Amino acid sequence: MEPFADTIATQDELRAVYPQPPTPRSVAKEMSHFDRHIRAFIARSPIVVVATASADGLCEASPRGGEPGWVRVLDDHRLLMPDNRGNNRLDALRNIVATGQIALLFLVPGRRETLRVNGEAWITTDRELLEQVSLDGKVCPAGVGVRVRTAYMQCAKALMRSQIWEPDAWPDLDGLAPPAEISRDHAAPDATVEAIEASLQESYTQRYTW
Repeated sequence: MEPFADTIATQDELRAVYPQPPTPRSVAKEMSHFDRHIRAFIARSPIVVVATASADGLCEASPRGGEPGWVRVLDDHRLLMPDNRGNNRLDALRNIVATGQIALLFLVPGRRETLRVNGEAWITTDRELLEQVSLDGKVCPAGVGVRVRTAYMQCAKALMRSQIWEPDAWPDLDGLAPPAEISRDHAAPDATVEAIEASLQESYTQRYTW
């Protein structure tokens, strides 16, 4: 039995639900290189959502961050993102090795538009390049190099609806368990919340960068 009813299975069925064609401007805005506007946006973005997929189609998306400028545009078609210390699952990196494809969503706090970059990706250990994107004075052992296929500004509607930059509209956190409690319940049932909280704080303050 299918998990959902009345699903769309063809392009024609999809267009029957969304018959209005895209506006000319929404198509024309797609770039195949980094112009001055895209470069400026990336230079001011402290956080990017990285999306990849495995060879068997399992998709993965995760946030990556640093001080504005941490992702470096190298030229009109390439950028470099240092790979900061994480949990060593290497989900995105393993996917890049398997498929060589990536999608990036850059955000700038206070700006409701976002920037989408889609392209080919490689894991590079080129020391000369990595020294250009050191984090806290430290050079990461590897970075993600991207060659752009398409780049374009995403309209502000999603961030306007979510009011993500409006503190007065943020949801009440009552009833949302602390991260340490969630981690215990999901991964370490024999540990105490206090021990996990101490480990998290040590990780966040001492091991968040290479």
